[in-house]
Amino acid sequence: MPTNDQKVFDLLCSFVRETALLQSTFSLLGWDEQTGMPPNAAEYRGEQMAYLAGIIHRRRTDPRLGEWISHLADSSFCEQKHSASGTIVRELKRQFQRQCKLPETLVVELTRTAVTGQRNWQQARHENDFSIFRESLEKIIQLKREEADAVGFSECRYDALLDEYEPWETTSRVKCILDGLRKELVPLIKTIQNAPVNIPTDCLHRRFPTETQKIAGRDIAKAIGFDFRQGRIDTTVHPFCTEIGPYDTRITTRYDENFLPTSLFGILHESGHAIYEQGLDKTWYGLPPGETISLGIHESQSRIWENQIGRSKAFWRGFYPRLQALFPKTLCDTSLDKWYRAINTVTPSLIRVEADEVTYNLHILIRFELEQMLLDGGLAIADLPNAWNEKYESYLGIRPDTDAEGVLQDIHWSGGAIGYFPTYALGNLYSAQFYAKCEEDLSDLETQIANCQFDAFRHWLQSKIHQHGQCYSAGELVERVTGKPLTHRYLMDYLKTKAMEVYRL
Repeated sequence: MPTNDQKVFDLLCSFVRETALLQSTFSLLGWDEQTGMPPNAAEYRGEQMAYLAGIIHRRRTDPRLGEWISHLADSSFCEQKHSASGTIVRELKRQFQRQCKLPETLVVELTRTAVTGQRNWQQARHENDFSIFRESLEKIIQLKREEADAVGFSECRYDALLDEYEPWETTSRVKCILDGLRKELVPLIKTIQNAPVNIPTDCLHRRFPTETQKIAGRDIAKAIGFDFRQGRIDTTVHPFCTEIGPYDTRITTRYDENFLPTSLFGILHESGHAIYEQGLDKTWYGLPPGETISLGIHESQSRIWENQIGRSKAFWRGFYPRLQALFPKTLCDTSLDKWYRAINTVTPSLIRVEADEVTYNLHILIRFELEQMLLDGGLAIADLPNAWNEKYESYLGIRPDTDAEGVLQDIHWSGGAIGYFPTYALGNLYSAQFYAKCEEDLSDLETQIANCQFDAFRHWLQSKIHQHGQCYSAGELVERVTGKPLTHRYLMDYLKTKAMEVYRL
């Protein structure tokens, strides 16, 4: 006979899994909004998603959840903190407490505003006119202030929003990490800029027909382990990955017929996200042991495929012949070495998603600082475009000429994702530390990559990271996998080694 504790645990799990069904429907509507929804359908889509968000929020704050969690708090299900049952009770308690602080009216209005905001952002970006998006952003920022105030914080509003994406992380600690990175990145960038080497990149800026790019991207995604039986690739304005169900993870990219890396590395990046989702333990789908830990860890999985793997010479030893076969006239005069060095050039640029590995984190620092200023009221929305341009000129020595290549380039703020950007920098740090450990464990990793053999590497990621779900916090997982707490040392060593090879320093 099952114990009373077992009955309560089963009730808790069943209820949360049902909520996951609703959430997956919400995700499907969001995917369609970004990939196929007619422009005039935005208003009604906002109502659809707002209605669903209200139902989901009511379930996430249902008093029975609190009763079941309290009942199990001192039971045998919580004896082992990192066990599946212990993780379920611990993480659901954390989520329940946060959700209960948020009024349903606020959750619904945030969802409705995000749909409208994303549509206005797309139009503003297309027409290169920030004023089209300004009113939506003003409303979003005000609602996010209300969210932060409702959740509560000890030091600053930003802490409350950051915690949604990176549990247990703080603004002050992220600032310390990014400041430390900046102190070492700026001298490295100057050293590279002063290197007496001119690396031609014209091979990247030729004509690459979109349909052939799609073939190349699909080939690469399939080779590294993206499972098309439970996923697909579509086209959108801003690339993303979304999980719709236990066997349905979708990625998107965009294509530039005059610049191949946009789609190529976009697909590598989003495939990394998808491989993480596809590698989770499906028996726990909808529950914490079957869910991703944090967006920082999520980003580490995309960056490790995009950069440590995708920008390595070993990777292109295996794939460059295939790329040349797809674009025979375009790349016939470009050697492997020339291609490798071109895709690894370090040049301050305006667009974050196309930034090189060395300057990338400066893009994040700019957004991180602006977000805090917006939340605290130190920066008016009307002054945001100029503040953006000033920071780019100060940090990267370049200034956007248009809103589209400046303040309108990212989708995140239009969807209310304030506090999201720092997870990109954390992901870079995690990825470098994970990869260094994997190289120790798989001594012939470079040879495997050159032979287009990725199973061992992917299985290492699944066993060390994916299969644990939320059983460990991000910090605990990094130390468990690598034996050391998170440090920027691995990333800097990786970047310096790459720069020495590419620029022959």
